[in-house]
Amino acid sequence: MNFIYKTILTLLPVSVMLASCSSDDPFSVAGPDDEPHILAPTFPDRNNGQLPVVANISRDANFAMELTVTPADYVDVVWYIDGEQTATGKAIDMPLPAGTYEMKVVVTTTQGKSTSREGIINVNPLDGDPWASEVSFERIVAPGQNAVLYGRNLSSVKSITLGDSEPIPVDYSTEDGNDVLTYTVPANAVNGTCRLELIDAEGMNYGANKVTVSSSALVTSGADRITSGATTTLTGINLDRVASLEIGGTKISDFTEKTSTAISFSAPALEDGEYPMSGVMNDGAEVQFYKNGQVETSTTVVMLSQQTLWSGHHYVSWDLPDDSPNKTFNLIGMDVFAGIKPGAVMSIHYSIEPTAEYHQLRTTTVWWNDLPGTRMIEFSTDGVAEITLTKEALDMIQEQAGFICVGHGYYVDLVTLR
Repeated sequence: MNFIYKTILTLLPVSVMLASCSSDDPFSVAGPDDEPHILAPTFPDRNNGQLPVVANISRDANFAMELTVTPADYVDVVWYIDGEQTATGKAIDMPLPAGTYEMKVVVTTTQGKSTSREGIINVNPLDGDPWASEVSFERIVAPGQNAVLYGRNLSSVKSITLGDSEPIPVDYSTEDGNDVLTYTVPANAVNGTCRLELIDAEGMNYGANKVTVSSSALVTSGADRITSGATTTLTGINLDRVASLEIGGTKISDFTEKTSTAISFSAPALEDGEYPMSGVMNDGAEVQFYKNGQVETSTTVVMLSQQTLWSGHHYVSWDLPDDSPNKTFNLIGMDVFAGIKPGAVMSIHYSIEPTAEYHQLRTTTVWWNDLPGTRMIEFSTDGVAEITLTKEALDMIQEQAGFICVGHGYYVDLVTLR
């Protein structure tokens, strides 16, 4: 009996302690001087320096998240989306238009110690929603200049807004089966990145990611390959603000054309190779170059001397019999095209036959299929047709028996490559 009594006395404190530990009442073991920690949810690590995706939702669902933090009783929590404070407290629950957003949540103790987490929120449009995708550099626009958007279901869009702008009217069209919206950027648009919204006839707003407004001179095309000593044209935005360019140490300040969207000049006579290219604006700022989805203040240009593929004076008319050598221009062999690298530009110099009733030129394979990106051109004076030989075009030439020019009422005089 004494043994049982002593055993009960020994176990009694343990049972009392266990009973106290089983209480459902919450308690905080961390104080205001402790370091803050976000216990849940677990945020993924960055991948190659890129923010992780923390939410992937449809635009009809709210972005919702709740944090478990410590010291729970001594912290403030602030939520930021695209750098703007949008909510406070340990939970957030808010709607967002379709688009991609950068989210950051900051937890700060009463003693000023803080920790944070960051991630990407993807808000997807619904199937029938208007949506403007990002194709290339069309999302970089200039104040007061025309701009375009590409996407789907855009025929219902009547206007757009850029940030806090008033609604901007749009013109709808199609291009190669894709929806296209054309609009004019407000002249007073402030430089920077702003949200784009699409507005339909009923006044419904749809998100469509961001647009960057820039007053900087930006070259968007023409700076990849340049023919040594030839007239070169670069296109982009705000190019009328370019004071000078420099290629391989040669400064260029004389321009045969200079508009807001194009600039032309005589390229320096340099040996074939790669050279650095940069530029300066009238205000001393650096010219920018768009390449591989990035905007940089310098680029590398490939300088090539012009190569003659064929020269002569060959008449072309599809009205002639099939056995006539002048039915088509078929005088450059497939082996020549086999050695051409994608991206080269072929120039076809032509002259008109004055007695012909009309003048048309098409560039096709021997199977009479148009090369990608080309179309029939009509003309009444001598000129030059330029074709960028993409990998798709070069593959077609090899697969479909070669390259020809067809049409009526002209002579092929010279074919060059650069």
